[in-house]
Amino acid sequence: MRTEASILHLDLDAFFAAVEQRDKPSLRAKPVIVGGIGGRGVVSTASYEARVFGVHSAMRMVDARNKAPMAAVLSGRFQAYRQSSRIVMGLLSELSPLIEPLSLDEAFVDLEAGNVDCSDLNKTEQLMSELRAELTKRTEGLNASIGVGTSKLIAKVASEIAKPNGQLLIPPGAELALLSPLRVRAIPGIGPATVERLAVLGIHTVADIQTARETELEHELGTRAANWLKQIAFAKDDRAVEPYREAKSISLEDTFATDIIDREELARIIVSDAVLVARQLAKHQVFARTVTIKVRLPDFTTYTRSRTLSGATDRAERIAHVAQDLLAGIDTPNGVRLLGVGTANFTQAAQEELFDEDAGRITEEVRQNAPTSRGSRHIHATWRPGDDITHDTLGRGWVWGAGTTVVTVRFESRATGIGPVRSFPIDDPELHPIDPLPMEWERATDDLVT
Repeated sequence: MRTEASILHLDLDAFFAAVEQRDKPSLRAKPVIVGGIGGRGVVSTASYEARVFGVHSAMRMVDARNKAPMAAVLSGRFQAYRQSSRIVMGLLSELSPLIEPLSLDEAFVDLEAGNVDCSDLNKTEQLMSELRAELTKRTEGLNASIGVGTSKLIAKVASEIAKPNGQLLIPPGAELALLSPLRVRAIPGIGPATVERLAVLGIHTVADIQTARETELEHELGTRAANWLKQIAFAKDDRAVEPYREAKSISLEDTFATDIIDREELARIIVSDAVLVARQLAKHQVFARTVTIKVRLPDFTTYTRSRTLSGATDRAERIAHVAQDLLAGIDTPNGVRLLGVGTANFTQAAQEELFDEDAGRITEEVRQNAPTSRGSRHIHATWRPGDDITHDTLGRGWVWGAGTTVVTVRFESRATGIGPVRSFPIDDPELHPIDPLPMEWERATDDLVT
């Protein structure tokens, strides 16, 4: 723990939902739920207007719809979220060279490494206010909560208390006064199962942990967890802010002596390769957000397909499931000469997948390495609620709803006011997917965070 409050934790408020409200004028100040829209869907983020009705992250989407039937339910636009995240991380890089992103919407910053004078608490408070204001400006309307303290633990707890759209600086020496009255669930890393086990011992607050006998904690939680809990309860946290440079990918390829036609055999090979890839992920202590496959046909036509997940995983079965699903979309009547399974887009923190398994978009790259008579296929877009869309005549909008034969579009963007709603045949040739609107600060920060 440091002698000065020089570690900052920033957390964007209701990030996914806030981006949707910013980009869709008709949803501003309205309940918005982002997550999986299918039968197994789960809530990823709920706007504060939706939380009033009891909707929260990780809730089943069917339950969320029942609690807030008037809410807009959107499937998520990761390109837009990454766009704003890059801008935020670029802003933080102006404060310090030591930034530790935890996810798209959350990061630690080592102010000391940025030569910020943290000895004057008033100046630190002013820096926090200026940072929040500049963030709102550069992201064109998003808000963040910020905590600053002598450790990662204190900074994160402080930012959580400051929510929404607030800031809290914990002066050196005030750490125990902050932690002691809090419920144990407020400590990062303590989940519902641990809360229940501590409740058996009559432990409900951090102060209860401080006075609990270590032997009791060890008996209930094990020696390692008990020691960690005691240290944290007394604000003992010396973890450094550690920027992480992502490896590009971890993958495995098999080139077969004879072309394999049997799809079940290919599926078994994918499972075997996924196990080995998962072991490498565990060895490097990373989790993958993107799963890829590479398929080479007998005529040397090579397909590479990838799916970006709504969370991050190191589980072999999840990698295999996605890879098999990707393979199912490739026509291989004459067999496969090469098959590869890979992962990319790494994070050091596991992020639970809160969207449907098939909610991630699939991208395809086809390279003709040798002449072939195979013709190209026309692929129809699949419209999901919230997707960016454009009409040849009416311009930019977003998918308000889609069925089997009709797609309904609201024509508006963050650059307009509330727009009209129109419906079209699902395969209307004048409708096209489109990228999110560019942002003024996007270009300047695009190379800073990948």
